[in-house]
Amino acid sequence: MIPLAPTPNPSGSAEPIFVTPDVTKSCDANPLCKWVLDETGNQWLANSSFVFIVKPLKIVAIILVAMLIRWLLHRAIQRLATSTSRAEMPALLKPLRDRATKHTEAVENQFIPERRRQRAEAIGSVLRSFVTAVVFTMAALLVLGELNFNLAPLLASAGIVGVALGFGAQSLVKDLIAGLFMLLEDQYGVGDSVDLGDAVGVVETVGLRVTTVRDMRGVLWYIRNGEIIRVGNKSQGWAMVVIDIPIGFVNSEEATAVLRQAALGMADEPEHATEFLEPPDVVGVEQLTVDGAVIRTIAKTTADGQPIVQRELRRRLTEALESSGIAERIALSRMLPRSAVPPMYSDTAGDSSGTPGGAT
Repeated sequence: MIPLAPTPNPSGSAEPIFVTPDVTKSCDANPLCKWVLDETGNQWLANSSFVFIVKPLKIVAIILVAMLIRWLLHRAIQRLATSTSRAEMPALLKPLRDRATKHTEAVENQFIPERRRQRAEAIGSVLRSFVTAVVFTMAALLVLGELNFNLAPLLASAGIVGVALGFGAQSLVKDLIAGLFMLLEDQYGVGDSVDLGDAVGVVETVGLRVTTVRDMRGVLWYIRNGEIIRVGNKSQGWAMVVIDIPIGFVNSEEATAVLRQAALGMADEPEHATEFLEPPDVVGVEQLTVDGAVIRTIAKTTADGQPIVQRELRRRLTEALESSGIAERIALSRMLPRSAVPPMYSDTAGDSSGTPGGAT
């Protein structure tokens, strides 16, 4: 019996009327409530079925769906990051930038596939962490909503905290964003020889916030990614060897032919053939100085092979000049005595005083 508010009864008195509620009508609108009532006969349990059954099931469903979405996204990112072969760029990296020529792309695919795989894996790791944070954050908010938490103050507080952190950690956010774009654009990687302005050397570690570079003296530099304004990468793609050799006043055509023969002979050797991307060329006289002409030799090589080719090519060109006898003529032309007085001031143009026309 449930007492209701005092109402006049038919006899006119103000005594409360006790009525027996119809439990079947209270559950007509809720099939679950009716089913629990039919099974248990407990009205309280039937009325609480939504709280004890429906809400937990919704929360479990939200968590399971979040885990499923996370797994699918992680799987897709992993497939993009690992879908590569020795002659193909990972699919995750293809939209980032187009190479200048097919030849350059073929060279990079031939010599740095491992570097691409490492970069793709690093980017995939960052994306997987980002996906995990976003998916589980949304799932947590949905669960709190099912528990009847008021999310408006929470979201407002989170927005205020985010703005405060944004103002207080601008440098940190700048470093992280710069590091992410550095990875996406493949500006440099571990083992590259780079010029970052104040720090010039070999990259040892690459992170989202800090890059470490060891210079030629062994000093390890820690550079924040947000402070890197320009990057000069000496190890990416291909490199150019440029060698200038002074030949004095000997015949430039003869010297050019000797140097070209020596350079092409080195490029034809099996041990150095893979280091040359194009046949070396002796372009000819590059400049004229008071000591004579300077002949330039150029060679397009791989980035890793540039130091080896440069040293070996210098040695071959020097030996070629010596074996042809041109080196002796160059040294002889530098040792010949010269008049201290220009011809226009010589005795043929005036007296022995050295003044033009014998003027005093």
